Amino acid sequence: MKFAISYSLPFFGADPDRLTGFARLAEEVGFEAIYVPEHVALSPGVKFGGMELPPTLPYPDPLDCLTFVAAATERILLGTGVLLLPYHHPVGLAKRLATIDHLSKGRMRLLTVGVGSLPTEAQAVGVDFSTRGRRTDEAIDVLRLLWEGGADGVSFDGEFYRFESICSYPKPLEVVHLPIHVGGSSRAAARRAGRRGDGYFPGGALGDEERRIQFELARASAVEAGRDPDALEYTRWAPIDLSAERVDSYAAQGVTRLVVSSTVTDPGQQAEELAAFAARFGLSAR
Repeated sequence: MKFAISYSLPFFGADPDRLTGFARLAEEVGFEAIYVPEHVALSPGVKFGGMELPPTLPYPDPLDCLTFVAAATERILLGTGVLLLPYHHPVGLAKRLATIDHLSKGRMRLLTVGVGSLPTEAQAVGVDFSTRGRRTDEAIDVLRLLWEGGADGVSFDGEFYRFESICSYPKPLEVVHLPIHVGGSSRAAARRAGRRGDGYFPGGALGDEERRIQFELARASAVEAGRDPDALEYTRWAPIDLSAERVDSYAAQGVTRLVVSSTVTDPGQQAEELAAFAARFGLSAR
């Protein structure tokens, strides 16, 4: 089992010293990766998961934050949980992601994308909310096409994106494509993960039976698409106080990575919490 940790920007804030200090701490005790979330724009009265989100919550750009983290660390992998892909143009995004990977020496490797669930957010960036799933599928194809394309350029003619003979450099470091994991809490997300993703990262508000159905659906969709279902990574959220027995239960469900979150805001207490978790599961910095 791999263990990663999330840094909740709206919960912990956007202070640069706290962000980099937390990332260095996570790296020091042996976490594989650090994840950050995204919301492009909030508005008064917006609810997410039944809870109203104060519009003043700080949601700094996740890729800018990960670039900042990369400069302050050496090993820890960089992840998004999740990047709202239909709200980014894939041509510019391909370059941004490859640049981060290049500058971090190959650590932009846990990109997780989602379609978004707030209609007001889609409207703010000029995206038809009803098309966000198809846009996401197309954007994944565009990202991979641009990363693999050479000096002769590549072309694309889709429903939402069109271009002819363009080149995108720099490339991801020593790989053709950056891994793209698919996040979400729907069966559509599970199918997308199987057909196009390198992994599936479902949301937290799902029952056990629905989780089982969705993971089986992801694997079946991979087979239908002619892909290897065993190559699909399976990431899940978990509480930071979980036991070894609970980890075994996750593993029995096919989970390959668990992402936990700190429950305290004081840096000293965070250090104790992360160190205790690392000791419990034998993590060590490489």
